[in-house]
Amino acid sequence: MSAAVLPEAHDLPSAGTTAAPAIARRLQPTPRWWRDATAAAGWALVLFVVALWVAGGGISDFTSVGESLTNVGRLTGLVASVLILIQVLLMARIPVLEQAWGQDELARVHRLVGFTSFNLMIAHIVLTILGYSAGTDLGVIGTFIDETLHAPGMLLALAGTVALVMVVVTSVKKARRRLRYESWHLLHLYAYLGAGLALPHQLWTGADFRSSTVATVFWWGLYAAALASVVVYRVALPLIRSRRHRLVVSHVQAESPTVTSVVVTGRRLDRLPVRAGQFFQWRFLDGEGGSRANPYSISAAPDGRSLRITAESVGDSSSRLATLRPGTPVLVEGPYGRLHSGVRTRERTVLIGAGIGITPLRALLEELPPGPDATVVIYRVGRQSDIVLADELLALARAKGARVVAVVGHRRTDRDSWLPADSAHLGEAEALLRIVPDIAYRDVYVCGNPAWMDHVIEAAKDAGVPTESIHHERFSY
Repeated sequence: MSAAVLPEAHDLPSAGTTAAPAIARRLQPTPRWWRDATAAAGWALVLFVVALWVAGGGISDFTSVGESLTNVGRLTGLVASVLILIQVLLMARIPVLEQAWGQDELARVHRLVGFTSFNLMIAHIVLTILGYSAGTDLGVIGTFIDETLHAPGMLLALAGTVALVMVVVTSVKKARRRLRYESWHLLHLYAYLGAGLALPHQLWTGADFRSSTVATVFWWGLYAAALASVVVYRVALPLIRSRRHRLVVSHVQAESPTVTSVVVTGRRLDRLPVRAGQFFQWRFLDGEGGSRANPYSISAAPDGRSLRITAESVGDSSSRLATLRPGTPVLVEGPYGRLHSGVRTRERTVLIGAGIGITPLRALLEELPPGPDATVVIYRVGRQSDIVLADELLALARAKGARVVAVVGHRRTDRDSWLPADSAHLGEAEALLRIVPDIAYRDVYVCGNPAWMDHVIEAAKDAGVPTESIHHERFSY
């Protein structure tokens, strides 16, 4: 296997100071049991909605075909409504939820809840129209048109449904691949509009929303909580933090022909609750760029005075980082992610990164405690020239007693693998065990291309690493 120690560093890095560990000690991770508690709360909301339907006579309303269809339509509509509101809460970036689940798990739950609520919403529309049409001579299409034009709030509900359809269609993998991140992100915000436009219909024609004081308080309270969460965590908190810290671009540095680092400074950054390995949504307010938020991890441990990101030029937004001017105001949303030292379960660590995915791991290495071979960094690149931040990695490794290994070579074409082509004789887990024989007794952090990460994670599990000791962050959308 082509595994070589990186070339010797020439100069010590300027990023990173001894202040970083002191900041890290103040920031405690959200207890893992919060994930189970929030999941239980979500299920409780769904079960409570079903209980309200039962209390409103749902079980007894099956006297005819039309009433049966309408009744089941009521139930699917109610469950769809509560799932849509849960979806909004998942999108609101509530710190407890974000830290309890992490980016990957939250994204997975977000997609599952989203597609489930959408399917139930479509079932609600179909079943309700079929049930209403069973008692009229208008037929299915005529009943649909009549309800849309004459039932209170139905036109708004139809517009909300169209907005949600657009969100779901653009969330399908094939559609996402054809969209720029900025375009997808903007379209995804229409989920808020869809949920809001459905509210008048539910309040004006939904008897279940007004069947009792308990039901009324529950639905109004849930809508209010969802709205407040979005306003507080997606709008107010980012604005307050950005204004408080007055972030501006300090300087821009080319790390390679395709990789750029941007250093941001501001006031009282020691009070910003960020840890090495986390990321922000960044907006650089230099014209049209202010409307585009992009996720970039910090590439150096926070020192209380500055933040640094390092990104590869792969699109319009990342390419324009190289053109930023000192003094450009910066708006941030975050920090987010569980790719930090606070989630460690073991004393020893392995950091495995590919390409530009090494940047949050470089920051994490700076924050991890020192010790002989306590940390091993595996850096996967296609060519030696693709290595970035090499001097910094080696300087940190010398200071920490860590080991840095570069796995260099073009990827295999005969099958998917995290290894290069010249390692075809090795198994996926075998290669990890050759580099880190005791990997089963270490925490493993992984960052890189999502498909490549899947192979590394599977190899780590095959090498004996428990699932709870594997930490990863995906930036796919």
